[in-house]
Amino acid sequence: MNLAFSEAIPAIPRVAPAPRAIVHRTRGFTRGPITRLVSPGDVGERIKPFVFLDFFAVQPGGSGGFGWHPHSGIATVSVILQGASTYEETTGAQGVLTAGSVEWMRAGKGVWHTGSLSGTQRVLGYQLWVALPPELESAPPASQYLQPEQVPAEGPFRVVLGQYAGAQSPIASPPTMNYLVVELAAGERWAYSPPAGHTVGWVAVHTGRVHTPAPVTGGELVVFEPSNEAIEFVAEVDSAFVLGSAIPHPHDLVLGSYSVHTSARALADGEREIRRILAADGELQRKLR
Repeated sequence: MNLAFSEAIPAIPRVAPAPRAIVHRTRGFTRGPITRLVSPGDVGERIKPFVFLDFFAVQPGGSGGFGWHPHSGIATVSVILQGASTYEETTGAQGVLTAGSVEWMRAGKGVWHTGSLSGTQRVLGYQLWVALPPELESAPPASQYLQPEQVPAEGPFRVVLGQYAGAQSPIASPPTMNYLVVELAAGERWAYSPPAGHTVGWVAVHTGRVHTPAPVTGGELVVFEPSNEAIEFVAEVDSAFVLGSAIPHPHDLVLGSYSVHTSARALADGEREIRRILAADGELQRKLR
């Protein structure tokens, strides 16, 4: 028997997806001006290609500065939130990063670099290590440095790596990851909808307190369950954080002291290049004494 229009079966209400769950929390450990939130041997395994994250708060006149040290197999990403920092590489690149600036240094087959406080203001920021795919981990080193006005912004976020909501970073990073700096006013709501395949997701809050809907406070890093669902934020007070999402890095992490590679052979090649650079650079040897 046909049903009259007035007797039509009502539509089934759409059920909203459950909030994306937090599966790990950490405040890392602090030594001097640096708080290590992620290392390749711990949280980095959960969120690779993001394998290392330091938050630094360097006071004027303190012992701030990273000193000359080498890398291979990774890219380092430095985001300056406050103050200014110098940088210098054995590639010849050198300069100053001011508040809002970004450094992308793809170490590739091997490079040495250093950085230190510039000026009299406290320097706040993050340094992130990104594990590179095999085709880039042994490529020649390459760097990009963005001034604040070169970092694209859209609404409450700036795009450091990747692209989101029509804003694309000029940094030539692998296209499988996003890294954003987000600032929310008290009471502001914002949702991050990751690109397809970006099942890795994490945030590190450096100011304030946000709800996701579980609370995340300043100084805390949280990792979300693997999913392509959105991550929703409500700022309890004025808040700021960095956010990373990515397609999972499908390779094992083979670790050196300052390097991360996908194979023991690639690591050995990187460490050999690091030694070669040092042996050929008398000025670098002098600075390390």
